[in-house]
Amino acid sequence: MSDQPFKPLTTPRLRLRRLHPEDVDALCAYRNLPEVARYQSWETFTPTDARRLIADTSKNEPGVPGTWTQLGIIESASGNLIGDCGLHTMPEDKRLLELGITLAPEAQGKGYAKEALQAVIDHCFNSLDAHRLSVLTDADNLAARALFGRLGFRQEAHFVEHLWFKGAWGSECVFALLRREWEETRKTTNL
Repeated sequence: MSDQPFKPLTTPRLRLRRLHPEDVDALCAYRNLPEVARYQSWETFTPTDARRLIADTSKNEPGVPGTWTQLGIIESASGNLIGDCGLHTMPEDKRLLELGITLAPEAQGKGYAKEALQAVIDHCFNSLDAHRLSVLTDADNLAARALFGRLGFRQEAHFVEHLWFKGAWGSECVFALLRREWEETRKTTNL
C-alpha cells in the first residue's frame, strides 16, 4: 500500500475518485440497464445495492490485500458520473490486482474506458508497486476483450462454458499485464 491515502486520478477528460453517497442515483441509472448488466454479476441494481457498494468500498485503500476499491469515473466537462472502475487487491499478495469497469451507454465508444483504465493502470504500477494486473471478462463481451488488448493486456485463458451464468453456460477470458510488459510498452510509445 502507498504511504498516502488515495487521491483522485485525473486525465485530460476525466476524474476518478471514490464513490460518494450522492452517487446512488447515477449509479443506479446506468447499472440497472439490461445492456449494462448483461455481462455483469447482477441482474438489477437498486438504490440499496448502490448504497451497499459505496459503503463497502469507500473507505478501502487500494493496495490492501483482500479489498475492493470502487472509483467513480467523472466526466470533467459535465461533472457527471459516467461509470465506475473496480480495483481488487488480491488477498494472497498486494502486488496482484484485478480490474473491472462499467460505463453508462452514453459514455461508451468515446475512449473514456481506455482513458480511465490507463490512469488506474499507471497508478497501480507507479504508486501501488503492482507486479501483475488481471481482468476476467465474459468471452462474448467483444468490446471489453478488444479494449484490454489495446491497453497491452495478454489473453491468458479462455474458459469455455465453465460456469452457469444467468440461465446458460458461460465462458470467460482472463487477461493480464505484468509490470515489465507495461514498462516496455511505455518505452516504445514514449509515454
